Amino acid sequence: MSDERLDALAETARNRGLKLIRSRVRTPGKRRFGKVGLTDRTGKAVFGMDDKGPTAKPEEVEGYLRNLGAKDWGASLDVAVLPRKPKARPARRAANDPEPMPRPKPAPPPPKPREKPKPKLREAKPSDAPQVVELIQFLGHEIDEKSVRRNLGRLKKAGEMPIVATLDKTVVGLIGIHRMTTVHRPAPVGRIPVLVVAKEAQGHGLGRMLVEEAERLLKKAGCQMVEVTSNDQRGAAHAFYRHMGYERTSIRFMKKL
Repeated sequence: MSDERLDALAETARNRGLKLIRSRVRTPGKRRFGKVGLTDRTGKAVFGMDDKGPTAKPEEVEGYLRNLGAKDWGASLDVAVLPRKPKARPARRAANDPEPMPRPKPAPPPPKPREKPKPKLREAKPSDAPQVVELIQFLGHEIDEKSVRRNLGRLKKAGEMPIVATLDKTVVGLIGIHRMTTVHRPAPVGRIPVLVVAKEAQGHGLGRMLVEEAERLLKKAGCQMVEVTSNDQRGAAHAFYRHMGYERTSIRFMKKL
C-alpha cells in the first residue's frame, strides 16, 4: 500500500479515536515489513498488535475501521407499536341469581392506524422556492425566495437541478448535484454541495434515498467518484456519510471575495 493510502488510513483511524501504528522494519521480505496495527489514545492495543509491534496487513486494518464506522452509526428508525386493548369479558352470574345476566355488547374494533406517508423524490420546481428557503435556513444559510428562484433557473439550464424529497406533497428534503471536470482527474468528479432533511421528517430514511439518487444521476453523467462538503461542526452528518461509504480525504478551505 502506498504512503498516500497509509496516510489516508491513519486519518480514518484518527476519526475513530484510534492511532495507526506502522512497522519500523524497512527491509522487504522480513516478517513485519509493511505491517500496521491500531491502538487507542493511551497506547493500548486494539487490533493487529502484539508485544513486538504491528502484525496486520493494511487491508485488514482498513476493513476493521470500515466495520467499526458502520457499527457506530446505529439504528435510524423508531417503530411505534400500538397497545392491544383487553378483550371484554361478560360478568359472572351470582350462584343464587336465577335471572340470566344480559350479554354485554361486543367492543367495537379499534380504529385502523393511519398509514405513514411514503416519501417521494423528484426534481425541484420554482414553486418549491418557499419550502427550499426554509430547508436552507435550517442549515444556517441566509437566503431569500427570489435568490432561490433565480438559482433554480440557472441550475435547470446547466442540467443540474436539485432533487427534493416530499411527504404528503410537502417538500421536506433537498440534495444538490454538480458535475465537475478537472485537469487532474481522468473522469468528471461528482459533488454533493448541499444535503438537508427537515427536522420533523428525519427518521424516514430520506437522507439515504437522496444520496443514492444523487449517486445514480452523477454516475449516469460519467462521474467515477463523488465528493461531499460538510461543516466541521456537524458531527452527526459526518457519521451519516461514513455510514454511506464516504471517507474523509481532505480539508476544505474557503475565502470570500
